[in-house]
Parts: sequence; C-alpha cells; structure tokens
Amino acid sequence: MATKIISFSGKGGVGKSTLLVLMLKYLIESKKYKNILVIDADPDANIGDLIGQKINFNQTIGGKMTAFKEKIQKMQIPPDVNKNQIIESEFFDSLIEGDKFDVIEMGRSEGEGCYCSVNNTLKHVIDVISKNYDIVLIDAPAGLEYFARKTGQDVSDLIIVTDASKMGFHTMERIIEVSKEVQLKFKNILILGNRFPEDMKNLLSEKVTNIRENNVKFLGTLPYDEEISKVNLLGTDLLTISPQNTLYKSAKNLYAQIV
Repeated sequence: MATKIISFSGKGGVGKSTLLVLMLKYLIESKKYKNILVIDADPDANIGDLIGQKINFNQTIGGKMTAFKEKIQKMQIPPDVNKNQIIESEFFDSLIEGDKFDVIEMGRSEGEGCYCSVNNTLKHVIDVISKNYDIVLIDAPAGLEYFARKTGQDVSDLIIVTDASKMGFHTMERIIEVSKEVQLKFKNILILGNRFPEDMKNLLSEKVTNIRENNVKFLGTLPYDEEISKVNLLGTDLLTISPQNTLYKSAKNLYAQIV
C-alpha cells in the first residue's frame, strides 16, 4: 500500500500545527496506521512545543546542514567524497524516533549562499524517508514558496486551514492557484475552517464551491476552544488533551472522512 501523505497549510497563525497534532492524536488512538511520521517543515517549528518535546537546532535538518556547510568551508570534507550520500545520512540521523510516531524537524534556514538549502532538500526527505511509513503528516510553512518549489509534489491530501478573515481566504485561494500553476496534482485539496463562528460556516462553504475545481472540497469548520488555547499558551502536551474535548471530538469526525 502506498504511503498516505497529508500536508497542513494555510496562513500563519490559523492553527494548522494544532490541527495536525489533533489528527496525530486521532491516528494514535484509532490505530489505523502502524507507522506514523510527522515532518515539521515550518521554520517556526511548532510541533515539538505542541507535543511537549524539546527539539534542539542541532537535531534538525537545518542544524545538520549548517554544520555540513561549515565543514565544507573549512575544507574538512575530502573533495572525492560523495556529498549527496553525506546529506542523505544526515537526513536519517535527524529522525527522532518515538514509541508511537517519529518526527523530523526541518528547522530554520541555514542562511544565504550555502551549499544546500534546507527547503531544496525537503523533497528528498519526503521521497526517501516516507516510504518506510504508512502515513506522513506534514506541517507546511505559511509562505507560498513551499508550493512554488513543487515541494509538495508527493502529497496525496492537502488540507488548507483558514480562519474567518479576508487574509485567510486570500491565502487559501493563492495556494490553490499556485499549486495549479506548478502542476501539483493533489488527490484532494480539503478546506478546513478553524476558530470559525457558526454563522460564518456557509460563507466559507460558498467560497469553496465557487472555486470550481474537482479536487477542491469543503471539509468543514471547527469552533474556538478555550481549553486548546490554554494548552497552546502553557506549552503542555496537546496529545494528552481529554478525548472528550469538544473541539477534538468535532475534529475526529472530520478526520474520519480522510483517514
């Protein structure tokens, strides 16, 4: 069975990292998939904080590529050594293994003019490492460059998260446009409204209908939840939130349509 790859995207601050972790919680509890990988491709790197795990910069691909660049500059790597093989080994070394899921954190960019950009290596990470997993969840960066570079080309389901704002809607529409321009062929593009007032649900549904793309679908909306907000503020492990939490129960019903 081919690996299922789901990417969460959208404007910064809409809660896509939170919703990814809630999907991770659902996958762990449902036991639908044996091997789960989470890739935090956002330079802001929120996933570690949300699951209560401290991930140091030197554990990230960005950190390892920075150290690799320094070795090149100091001529500590022999010229006859295959640098791509070294880079690939660094990918696997950055894998943080857990009991129920594994994590890779891309980390922040290692600076301009370096030998290998973190963003340019992400495609290789997804292709090589994801084949060992049943399902992969990706927290995509807020910017559109991620899609313009065709980084999401192996993603089967793209979840675009938006809040009830003009900026959120605009980013949603631009992600769809850019994906089409660079010919990223997602099986499904699913629109999910987060922290949405109930009386604005139809507004988002109508906007999705007007896009008129066969693979673009309205997944649903989720309300603001004070308990989730408190967990995010205090930095406690979101995976430990009660299964009876109202938002989580609503999210589970939506996720069941995908996985």
